[in-house]
Amino acid sequence: MNRQAKGRTPRRPPRNPPSSQKDPVGVYCRVRPLGVEDEECCIDVISSTTIQLHAPEGFKTNRNGEYKETQYSFKKVFGISISQIELFEHVAKPLVEDLIHGKNGLLFTYGVTGSGKTFTMTGSPGQGGLLPRSLDMIFNSIGPYQTKRYVFKTDDKNGMEIQNEVDALLERQRRENNLPAPKTTSSRQKIDPEIADMIQPEEAYKTDGVDEDSSYSVFVSYVEIYNNYIYDLLEETQEDVIKPKWNGGGTPVRQNTEFIPPQSKILREDQNHNMYVAGCMEVEVKSAEETFQVFWRGQKKRKVANTRLNRESSRSHSVFIIKLAQAPLDADGDNILQDKNQVTVSQLCLVDLAGSERTGRTGAEGTRIREAGNINQSLLNLRTCMEVLRENQMCGTNRMVPYRDSKVTHLFKNYFDGEGKVRMVVNVNPKADDYEETLLVMRFAEMTQEVEVARPADKPIWGFTPGRRNRNQAFKDELSRKLEERGGPIERDLSSALNHLVSSLPPLPSSEVTDPHDEITLPRLIEALQNRHRIRQMMIEEYNKAAIMMKSTLQNMDSNLISKDTFIHELNGKLMEKDKVVQSNKAEIERLEKKNKLLEHKFDILQKTTKTYEVDKRSLQQELETREQRLQRELNEKRRMEQRLHGVVSDTQHKWEKECERRVNAKQMEMQNKLWVKDEKLKQLKAIVTEGKTPGRPDPPPRQTQPPPQRPSRDERLPAKRSASPSPIPTTTPVRPMHRRSHSAGGEKWVDHKPASSLDLGTVMQPVIPNAIQVSTPSEKALSKCDRYVLTHQEIASDGEIRTQLIKGDVLKTRGGGQSVQFTDIETLKQQLAAAPGRKRKSSEGTSGDGSDGVWTDVETRCAVGMGMRAGSNMGPGLEHQGITKRRKP
Repeated sequence: MNRQAKGRTPRRPPRNPPSSQKDPVGVYCRVRPLGVEDEECCIDVISSTTIQLHAPEGFKTNRNGEYKETQYSFKKVFGISISQIELFEHVAKPLVEDLIHGKNGLLFTYGVTGSGKTFTMTGSPGQGGLLPRSLDMIFNSIGPYQTKRYVFKTDDKNGMEIQNEVDALLERQRRENNLPAPKTTSSRQKIDPEIADMIQPEEAYKTDGVDEDSSYSVFVSYVEIYNNYIYDLLEETQEDVIKPKWNGGGTPVRQNTEFIPPQSKILREDQNHNMYVAGCMEVEVKSAEETFQVFWRGQKKRKVANTRLNRESSRSHSVFIIKLAQAPLDADGDNILQDKNQVTVSQLCLVDLAGSERTGRTGAEGTRIREAGNINQSLLNLRTCMEVLRENQMCGTNRMVPYRDSKVTHLFKNYFDGEGKVRMVVNVNPKADDYEETLLVMRFAEMTQEVEVARPADKPIWGFTPGRRNRNQAFKDELSRKLEERGGPIERDLSSALNHLVSSLPPLPSSEVTDPHDEITLPRLIEALQNRHRIRQMMIEEYNKAAIMMKSTLQNMDSNLISKDTFIHELNGKLMEKDKVVQSNKAEIERLEKKNKLLEHKFDILQKTTKTYEVDKRSLQQELETREQRLQRELNEKRRMEQRLHGVVSDTQHKWEKECERRVNAKQMEMQNKLWVKDEKLKQLKAIVTEGKTPGRPDPPPRQTQPPPQRPSRDERLPAKRSASPSPIPTTTPVRPMHRRSHSAGGEKWVDHKPASSLDLGTVMQPVIPNAIQVSTPSEKALSKCDRYVLTHQEIASDGEIRTQLIKGDVLKTRGGGQSVQFTDIETLKQQLAAAPGRKRKSSEGTSGDGSDGVWTDVETRCAVGMGMRAGSNMGPGLEHQGITKRRKP
């Protein structure tokens, strides 16, 4: 007996994904029709890929109390008018085709309780769901190429063993002897009316591209995950009176109310790092009807309960696993190849998840509350795994996915790690009562679509000649036809051959003798016998001749064979000599190869040394270039620093020159003011002396209300270093002041700054500056448009008259982008009476009641400053002192 070979699936560990290409999880949406009692709908199908959810009446989704409509996109949306066959074409048919071609697949339904998940997966009579249609397509495709039972045999480690025909026959006989007599015949057993006519004959599907040179076998298993425990629904349970009774929750109850978890299956990892249910029963099936009978037998054991929302609510997650084993035929195309490395096992998992629910709406109590909590917890773990997978793929993180927190995620971790396609059908109920739960389901589906799964590897090509099965069958048909043409099969008996030989001889005449004197019958019989003897002799002679010819032919063939053997022996001798030459040549080749390898090794060492030197050379060149560049940068920096210092020295020198000039001017102004004060005192003293010496001088005329004319200022007597404007009213003295022409007569643009407190003196001559912008307060905008600046300043002179000064300056641009004013000249306008008064006049406008200086003194103080304004500033112009001191009264 040959050793049983163990098959291996084409899957690989998750650490080494089969393909670098990834596909997103295919998520589909199916909308259930509204019931009779349901009136309000909260879901609208916008297109074939988009649905829209809107809040029902009385439900506020925003804090503002406004209704919010949300849209969700899927790979495809199936409305209420979509049939089961259309759903199968888009969702499950590609997975079945991949299963037949050696790839894995996972399909599960997800949604709120009562949304139609079980109907989508199982269906009803006349409307078969995804599961029965998948089984029908599988057996329609591989039906003619199935092996006999027990040729493929499962082991306890998620592997597949392959047996020869003899071992399979012995296994079948042993199983048939051990099994009890079936209640009904397997060929025509009665079908359960609940599953009858699931699929119509015209709705049958068949995939193309099935490998005809392989043999197939289908195994199915059915488990449920109830309260995070795994149970085998196909296992035959034996009743034991010693065991305690079981309650409705599937757990034994003792007198001391101690909770004992039920006996369940465990998850294990096989040698290919794939998860499987250890000890799970796998049934080999040969038709879709038999497979669905097995499924329905396990479906009746599944945990269901009647709740307020669903009459038959699933209380567990069911997993139906279809495992397809295939192996190629041998070179003759007659038997399966007995090679463990040639066996391919692919599986398709169809999962019907229990619906998420709220205990407040279902009215669950006791056991039902614990069931709902476990269901919601497992679905939450599934959502958590999807979130971590999406985060790892989108953000590049390497967080551990918590597969082991739930049996559902732990069982299917290989699919999310790249062992097959993953598709999900989201079932939704459009009634308004399920709006909140449906909103959570939509968010989970939207997140799941962003998870990508590695594309499974293609089935390997074994290298056998295609068409072996068809050629073997054609050979058998042709052999049978030729045997029939030659007289039947080779198992023909000896009597038939003798009858054929006797029939070829001439027939014997009648040998009946009725008269003793009959002389005709016997001679006729003797003549016939002699004739037959002659024919027999002729046949013997022909046979001898043929035998002699055959003998001579055989002798010739023997002689030829001997000569050919001799010739072959000679050729073998020559071949041995050639082999010796070849061996010597091989030895020489090996010696040369060794020498070549040694030289190559030396060459590699030299190349590495050369590369090392080149690398050192490049590094030294780069270091040299870097140092040269650094030196050049330092030289450039030194030049820039010299230029910068030169500019700073020039600016500082220019600044100090201006400062010195300003101080000299200020000192000259101060000295002039002192000299003017002394002149005024002398003039007053002279006036007093003159009045004392003149007898009978008439009284002076009363003071007029209008201001007296101004006396000549000291600027008119002193030699002017700057330009001075003429006085508005000429004095009575014949002295004409000499002055130069003002720059205001030129073509520059001026800023005429007249404060709001300036008084109109009503004089005939007024300062007129052409091309000027008159402002009461200087601004950056006005200064930026002009080249010159003039400030009109009024003050009370020592004789009590109002003196007007025009303080002129140049508008200069600053380094910060603003403007500054540098004062360069002062022009004084003064009016005086024909006769100077005996005492100093007081102006009511310019002095206060307590004899202190009035507003003019403040204006004079403000005149002794320069104004500057920075570009872009929102503040007023800045102030900068220019060294013009305030003149004090004598």
